[in-house]
Amino acid sequence: MSDPFDLTNRFKAALREGRPQIGLWQALASPITAEICAGAGFDWLLFDGEHGPNDVPRLLAQLQAVAPYAVAPVARLPVADARLAKQYLDIGFQTLLVPFVESAEEARMMARAMRYPPDGVRGLAPGLTRAARWNRIPAYLDRADAEICLLVQIESRAGLDALDAIAAVEGVDGVFIGPSDLSAALGHRGQPGHPDMVAAIENAIDRILAAGKAAGILAVDPALAERYLARGCTFVAIGTDTGLLAAGAQALAGRSPAPAPTAGGGY
Repeated sequence: MSDPFDLTNRFKAALREGRPQIGLWQALASPITAEICAGAGFDWLLFDGEHGPNDVPRLLAQLQAVAPYAVAPVARLPVADARLAKQYLDIGFQTLLVPFVESAEEARMMARAMRYPPDGVRGLAPGLTRAARWNRIPAYLDRADAEICLLVQIESRAGLDALDAIAAVEGVDGVFIGPSDLSAALGHRGQPGHPDMVAAIENAIDRILAAGKAAGILAVDPALAERYLARGCTFVAIGTDTGLLAAGAQALAGRSPAPAPTAGGGY
């Protein structure tokens, strides 16, 4: 069980050390499925506030469900918004993924939103927040910023054009390539594995690494996941909770009917 007063962001430490982290997307907004996935052996879980039906109370419930497990929770904001970032941080997320970043200015704004003054603009309320364990974590305000991890998402042509400037922003720890939206922006909608896309993604990975930042991606194709890991990506999501449920349910429904379970079976 994790120590509720330990501020160490092990996900951030792993990225800094170049240790690959394998993750799973969470879009079902359910504490039960989050806890099931938390015990499966992944390094990190991404709780999706952009495309999943999540709000702050639902995210809090999922954070509480996965707290006992050795898995790093990462949250994706619905938009680049400093006020939402403050709420996500206050309920206990230390790592945020910001979607659709297209400029160094946006990245810089989010870096400041996630840090306390004088380096940022995050509001101080340690006595009210789960992140500080309601003022029970010693010197939380002095220690919190060092454990905050900001990931920015590149998923448009403008973002790709500005990638070097975005990756150079102080306070950005990693850059995540959004293959679905990026493939649409580059004329290959629904084809993230198109050769032109793979070439563009690999070029982006090289540029991110050249800036000294961690590179990440969602790659549900195992061959592409392995390829991007070999290229230098250190945080790679290899599936989604919705995809696992949909595929598993469809496979089970396609099987021949099984005999009725005996009393005392697995239910």
